[in-house]
Amino acid sequence: MTTAGSPQLNKRNRITAIIIVGIMFFIFGLVSWVNAILIPYFKIACELTHFESYFVTFVFYIAYLVLSVPAAGILKKVGYKRGIMYGFFCMSLGAILFIPAALSRTYEVFLSGLFIIGAGLTILQSAANPYITIVGPIESAARRISIMGICNKFAGIISPLIFAAVVLKVSDSNLFDLLEAGTLDEATKNTMLDELIRRVIPPYAVLAAFLFAFGLYVRYSVLPEINPEEENKEKVTEGNRHTSVFQFPYLVLGAIALFLHVGTQVVAIDTVIGYAGSMGIDLLEAKIFPSYVLTATIVGYILGIVFIPKYISQTNALRFCTILGLFLSLGVVLVDKDVSVFGHQGNLSIWFLCALGLPNSLVYAGIWPLSIRGLGSFTKIGSSFLVMGLCGNALISLLYGYLADRWNVREAYWLLIPCYLYLIFFAVYGYKIETWKFLKGGKNEKTSN
Repeated sequence: MTTAGSPQLNKRNRITAIIIVGIMFFIFGLVSWVNAILIPYFKIACELTHFESYFVTFVFYIAYLVLSVPAAGILKKVGYKRGIMYGFFCMSLGAILFIPAALSRTYEVFLSGLFIIGAGLTILQSAANPYITIVGPIESAARRISIMGICNKFAGIISPLIFAAVVLKVSDSNLFDLLEAGTLDEATKNTMLDELIRRVIPPYAVLAAFLFAFGLYVRYSVLPEINPEEENKEKVTEGNRHTSVFQFPYLVLGAIALFLHVGTQVVAIDTVIGYAGSMGIDLLEAKIFPSYVLTATIVGYILGIVFIPKYISQTNALRFCTILGLFLSLGVVLVDKDVSVFGHQGNLSIWFLCALGLPNSLVYAGIWPLSIRGLGSFTKIGSSFLVMGLCGNALISLLYGYLADRWNVREAYWLLIPCYLYLIFFAVYGYKIETWKFLKGGKNEKTSN
């Protein structure tokens, strides 16, 4: 079975197409989750505060807010396959900017490159999701989505490790100690920092070439061209009096939930190296901690594939995960005990932070269908509205950096508590709200669980 408007693929081409989409999601993870180690790396090499260092995440993910609507327009104008090619070209350009940025050790140029990479990724994300559905039978689309998520998070596990292996040296511990001691004269310090930052040039030059080449490959691959205008045609049903997407409270509340969820997810991953550093764990050792968070996330994906919906409904899984996320967040800020786990000497609270990957894995999949249901002719714009909520990755992490400077890196995790409280509200009650009672004076119509 294929989606309307999409050509029939034979078995061989379908398998090839699934592999191509899987590689795309792997690339998404590779360039996204490397931010976890870029943040402390730039903080050292460019001499930044916590707040300044988290602009890495901000500029990368703010592209989702700024460019999600233009990206849809690009795909509509040039087609999905050509749009994918342009998306990879855009990411390649962003990677190339790391070369002049490193040569001049200019943080603002690095941020420009990251924003351009994020812009290309926005185009690719807008195009890749429809392909998950059309490259195989619609009945197995949910399973393919989970597999794509595993590809993405597996890339996230190895991405910081690859970066560290290519860019960092065993002797860097001594370098970091000298820089932190503040005993170096200005000329010597600048020479060391210039040498440190220029190590990004070879890997990002290779990445730029790969992204450009893969974009060309996808353009002329077996991936079918799709026509979204012919898919999922929807008409306003008789009696549907909605005139605006904002007249669906559960959609608006769901977009807020997605905003907070992706923010908590990126905080857990992108701040864990810095938190490990606050315990005296140096960067060479701390580089593994994002992989622990993402491994827990993959475990969550696998549990979801096994247990949902056979043993537990998607809604009940969402409730369980949001409550578990709250308790783990409380463990991060309240538990204070030194332990040795996997050979790491540190505070037990960091393992609560790593464990957040488990509940975070299933929250997105729970929020989306509850927020998008029953929108009728507003489904497409509603989807775009939800995608814009992904800018929570940018703003929540930046707020964490601000709080880390004002308080400390641990107390800043109190930010997670109100986020999970809201997620629990949405999972238990918010998704049921179908009218703005306080505006209309009417009663809410509640959906069944």
